[in-house]
Amino acid sequence: MDLKNQKRMAADILGCGVNRVWIDPNKIEELSDAITRADIRTAIESGTIKALPVRGNSRGRIRHNLAQRKKGRQRGPGSRKGRSGARSPRKRRWIQTIRPIRAELKELRDTGKISKQTYRLFYRKAKGGQFKSRNHLLSHMKASGYLQEEEQ
Repeated sequence: MDLKNQKRMAADILGCGVNRVWIDPNKIEELSDAITRADIRTAIESGTIKALPVRGNSRGRIRHNLAQRKKGRQRGPGSRKGRSGARSPRKRRWIQTIRPIRAELKELRDTGKISKQTYRLFYRKAKGGQFKSRNHLLSHMKASGYLQEEEQ
């Protein structure tokens, strides 16, 4: 039995799409006689015609993928877009390098292990990017005789 017109009218009245219109399979014969919008309205009131709930997109797969990413999976070269600088900016890397170096220099100056002049000299060298890490700075200072190696 073709209820295309009834479904179309019901969709219009219910304010939803045709695919969301549900018609009670037991009362199809009665609905084939319903040809006016008033008939459709009475069928909606009686519960013969209903609008099905909106179907959403399931986030189950996304949640699973995010959990995998937390573990470090799915982060290989095939998943990456943009250059390495897009994922971890150069500036962030520089900040992570320079802050510990400057902190170490301040500590050495404040404890009196190096003079202010030496502090300024190595501060400028650090700013120029001469040292890779805190250990690199210390090894440089020891090698050039500005810092005496402590006996343990």
